Amino acid sequence: MIIAKRWVSLFTRLHLADAIPDPPGGTIQKFVPFYFAPRSPMLFAINAGNVNHFDLRQQDIIHLETTVSRVIQLNHSVVFYDRNATLAFSNAYTDINLLPSVVDWELITEHPALDGFCKYFQNRPSEPKYVDRMEKRQAEFLVKGHVPVTSFTKIGVINNEMADKVRIILAKAGMNLAVEVKKDWYFLGQ
Repeated sequence: MIIAKRWVSLFTRLHLADAIPDPPGGTIQKFVPFYFAPRSPMLFAINAGNVNHFDLRQQDIIHLETTVSRVIQLNHSVVFYDRNATLAFSNAYTDINLLPSVVDWELITEHPALDGFCKYFQNRPSEPKYVDRMEKRQAEFLVKGHVPVTSFTKIGVINNEMADKVRIILAKAGMNLAVEVKKDWYFLGQ
């Protein structure tokens, strides 16, 4: 059984030589990365200004949401990781049937939760369950090449102002995609 979990947070990678196992093969720059949950450690780092050569903050980030089943249905080549894909000890998988067992869903969805996902991601070395929580919260689903707009189910934004901007862009492009204000997907002190 495939778990149709949501994932969000589309980011451009700056890594230089991260090889993806064959198949589907290639380097990480040739893949579109998705996280399985909002409020990722990467979004936190971006918002804090801790990502080199990246001047945006979380209010500038939109989240593109899809489902595993939708991506598979559209015949995209995929690979997924049990934790941050750039770590030497992360494990890559292409058998979608393994997704329910290799991603730590309990950690990703445990309470306290915001919009169904655990609000915390920091490692806690004093507790074995949380020694590598940050890395596991960054489990990734990579789609080779590009992801057409038709793959997405909605766009999540930080506020109404950003929602209006995105709707204008979509209308000018002749696209009809749901845009929702999803405050729980951002670090807003909740």
